[in-house]
Amino acid sequence: MVRVANALRPRLARAAGIVRPRLALLTATAKPQVARLAQATRPQLARITRTGPNARSWQYTAGAATAGLALTAVVVTAAGPWDSSGQRTAERDRVAALERTGGTDHGRADDSSGTSGTAAGAPRPAPSAASVLTALGGGGGGGGGAGDTVKSAPRALPSGTGLTGVLGPLLGDPALGARHTAAVVDVATGKRLYGAGAAQALTPASTTKIATAVAALSAMGGEHRFTTRAALEPDTRELVLVGGGDPTLTARATADGWASLRTLAASAAAALKKRGLTQVTLSYDTTLYAGARIHPIGVNPNLAPVTALSADEGRTDDSDSGPTARVGDPAAEATATFARYLEAAGIRTTAPGPSKATTRAQSLATVSSPPLSTLVERMLTNSDNDIAEALARQTAVATGIRADFAGAGRAVQTQLKKLGLPVAGTRFKDGSGLDRQDRLTANLLTALLVKAGEPGRPDLRPVLTGLPVAGFTGTLTTRYADGAAGVVRAKTGTLTGVNTLAGTVVDQDGRLLAFALMADGTTDPAAAQAALDRAATALAGCGCR
Repeated sequence: MVRVANALRPRLARAAGIVRPRLALLTATAKPQVARLAQATRPQLARITRTGPNARSWQYTAGAATAGLALTAVVVTAAGPWDSSGQRTAERDRVAALERTGGTDHGRADDSSGTSGTAAGAPRPAPSAASVLTALGGGGGGGGGAGDTVKSAPRALPSGTGLTGVLGPLLGDPALGARHTAAVVDVATGKRLYGAGAAQALTPASTTKIATAVAALSAMGGEHRFTTRAALEPDTRELVLVGGGDPTLTARATADGWASLRTLAASAAAALKKRGLTQVTLSYDTTLYAGARIHPIGVNPNLAPVTALSADEGRTDDSDSGPTARVGDPAAEATATFARYLEAAGIRTTAPGPSKATTRAQSLATVSSPPLSTLVERMLTNSDNDIAEALARQTAVATGIRADFAGAGRAVQTQLKKLGLPVAGTRFKDGSGLDRQDRLTANLLTALLVKAGEPGRPDLRPVLTGLPVAGFTGTLTTRYADGAAGVVRAKTGTLTGVNTLAGTVVDQDGRLLAFALMADGTTDPAAAQAALDRAATALAGCGCR
């Protein structure tokens, strides 16, 4: 340990030199805002502290709100702003100073320069702050270096009795309906601390995406990219736009780091002109995927037809997340747009139609998505159904299973079983959770999160970094305004009559807990969400021994 400390000391000194000036500036900037936030929150805390049969639960909730406020202030003041995937800027700088490489490519949706990991000579992906995710306990396994593992939190684990006393009354809220289950697990040790019907399979809604993310990352790896290409059939002058299943391909003028259909057209046009070609027969290939394109729920603004070729998720407006009208045939629409870009570059085309590129076709130009780790983070943060269905199918492709809805679900379940996760009683009908026939358990959801936090599985870390941050990012931006903002990170799930929440929270003793809360048969979605949020907030303020 002494040798390790001596080896790390120069790197830590360099890290401190880089981060210290930023922290001083942020402290001065954030102090007035923290003071105003504390002043605004104090009356609300006073109102929720009450007497009566449920006094203990409300006291924990009030305490958690205070803890959430304090820890959020620390996050804002000491760690700097969150980037679009939830990684704090100061964390990234610190790891860069420690000379770590790899990790998630964070230079995308909020990068006005338009640079991307797909561009030649582009900078390497920004390093991820693995130490943040393992600092609360490295006892879960090997694989990390000396700098990646910190001793477990010194205090004892929360007890099942303590958690039952806190969570029991909160989960008994009538807003959660007649059927609800829950599980809480210590991430550092993998020990289950609390369970209420945790092995009972219920409809998971969008928390299904956690399973899809783990399956895809374990099958393909976080650095995997999906490639769209333009291929020329020899002797026929047929140019085939071959879909590679990239759900983030964009036709917009500003690509913001995603693969660009405009760039592909410009490169293909240049390659055609070098061959003396200015007119081609244009077609498109979507054969990477099989089966029906329409989800079992039917045409729906939450999801475009699932195809291996689409641009901007088939959206008919400028949105990049959430429900909106979609085009009926994303592949045909994307190819028609591609044709317009070719013509603007001096290449005339026929009206495009479906085809299949032969093995003799020569690739003239390609564009690739950012790393899979980045796609996973976007999927989880925004609850992106289009990315989820694409990743489920890509998991099927990677594991040799037919890439239709049934095969994608089977591939996800098979991959999770290979990881030794508890899949008994589960059922995957899709990758997004839109199908009401999906079935997951609270045990599986917490096991997925614990697996993603294992020091020996850095490939799964985007599952944790992609979770929305309470009060700050994604689907939790408007929740936890007076609770555990900045402390809870969780994936939401909502269907008619179904409300779920699964993620991680740091408790009062500094332990990282994974939790899953599932409710079926709810009648008021807003009330059900509030009840789930109160339970997660109580965990944040709980030592529960």
